[in-house]
Amino acid sequence: MPLRARSRRHAALTAALALATAALLSSAPPASAADTWTEVGSDRADPLTESQGLASVEVPAGSPNRYTGIGTIPIGVSSRGWNHVGDPDASYNGYYVEPYQADSGNAKMYRVQAPDGTWSEYVHTLSPGEALNNSWDAISPDGQWMLSGEYGTMSRFLVFPTPGVNASTSPSANLPQVATVNLDHPVRDVQGCDFSGPTTLLCSSDDPASTLFGFTKPLLQVDLSAAPNGASDVFGHVTALRQLPLRSGCSGTFEVEGIDYDRRDGTLRVIVVSPGFCVLTDSKTYRFKKG
Repeated sequence: MPLRARSRRHAALTAALALATAALLSSAPPASAADTWTEVGSDRADPLTESQGLASVEVPAGSPNRYTGIGTIPIGVSSRGWNHVGDPDASYNGYYVEPYQADSGNAKMYRVQAPDGTWSEYVHTLSPGEALNNSWDAISPDGQWMLSGEYGTMSRFLVFPTPGVNASTSPSANLPQVATVNLDHPVRDVQGCDFSGPTTLLCSSDDPASTLFGFTKPLLQVDLSAAPNGASDVFGHVTALRQLPLRSGCSGTFEVEGIDYDRRDGTLRVIVVSPGFCVLTDSKTYRFKKG
């Protein structure tokens, strides 16, 4: 076949393939279709005590949800420089962990309440290149490993042994970073994550721009290549599921905060703080159900 004829045939095949691919993609459901979270209600979030994060606590039975905010930081903690608390989590056997940061220094702190009510503190000295901020923690379903994140535009989450639960941890020793979750897509300003399964995270992002996912303030799903084990890094596939609710009597900039997934009834909760004066009146913890 002459070269010119082969070129024309190649061009025709390429065009046909492009049209077929475009048709297939246009008919395929979006990546988020399998994980649709529908808003089912909301509760007012107090700006002092419910504005940073929340966690459902299973032990002891009947425990209320725990919230964090500037008003929940004990004076004895803030007086030592730990003046910001993030989004907490709790293990299924009743260990409750709050993440703290200071304005300066080279460490972050995790404050742990054991099932018997006693508190202890675990300090982590920053690894090379690690950001000072400490926005959230998420405990793996087996209780042994804790993920934590850095604010800003990031392509990783950090993995630690869960303080107070993992036998390798002690309040008198540095809490080490033991592994990394390497993300296949950057995320920005993640304020909280929680496990909804052994290899699935749901995360709330305060991303103010639409450059990463096409819209602001997304609810993210991160599917891990394997359950964290502390011995090796894992990969995370990031999907933006939807924009979180941005409704208020005031106009301005909303702030998405912490997140919690309660496996007992399948409820997902996310805090969204309202702009301006309305931070006092209509900030909300939104409730979602899957499907």
